[in-house]
Formats: sequence, C-alpha cells, structure tokens
Amino acid sequence: MDSSVLFVTPYLQDGRSVAKMLDDISVPVVHAANLTEAAAKLKTGRFKVVLTEANLEDGTWLNVLELTRAAGIELVVTSAWADARFWAAAINLGAYDMLAQPFNRMEVRRVLACATSRHFGMKVAAAAS
Repeated sequence: MDSSVLFVTPYLQDGRSVAKMLDDISVPVVHAANLTEAAAKLKTGRFKVVLTEANLEDGTWLNVLELTRAAGIELVVTSAWADARFWAAAINLGAYDMLAQPFNRMEVRRVLACATSRHFGMKVAAAAS
C-alpha cells in the first residue's frame, strides 16, 4: 500500500487542485468521479486516506464512510457548506476530519498528511498485537 489519497469528487478540477497542493510533499492523489468508481478503486488496496465530497451523484459521504470503514482507511469529508455542526456530525460518525471549501493549501496539506500518518501508525500497532 502506498500513501495515495483517493479524492471522490465529480469535479475534476478540484482533484487537480488538491493534487497540486500535495505534489511537493509526495502524497499522490487519485481521482474518482463518484461512489461506484471509488468502490472499484478502493479494492486495489493502495489508499490510506479518502477525501470525499459530502454529496455525490450516486450517494453521500456516509456511503463512502461505509467503504472506508470496511477497508480500515481514514475518511476526510469536504463541502462548500461545511460548518461546525456538520464537522461534529462527521467526526462523531467516524470521519477523520473535514475540509471546508474553497480549499486552503496549508489546511489540506496538514489534514491529509496527518490522516496518512495516523493510518500508518494504526497499521503498525495492529501488526504488533
């Protein structure tokens, strides 16, 4: 498994923008346009973190959460309408964090780098037990 981030968004330009933000810290971003495509890509086992739009054409972030839980992958939710209530709900239901749009480069880098590090630490702890 590498340190790739799967970004589930119907907006290809957002995927490119996030990829560019993470390029110099060696965190590759792979794009999936919808839930169906994300499910297929998650079967490869190469992702540590999934960043997903809250609302997709064929589901919501809750559907993506089910996929990531089953695979032991961290989930970060994003929305242009992110607020404290939505953030709290996402965290309480099992998301790692939330990123508000428009994206802030430093916040994207911080959240996704921490999520990939956390995932790696969890895998090491599980292997040790």
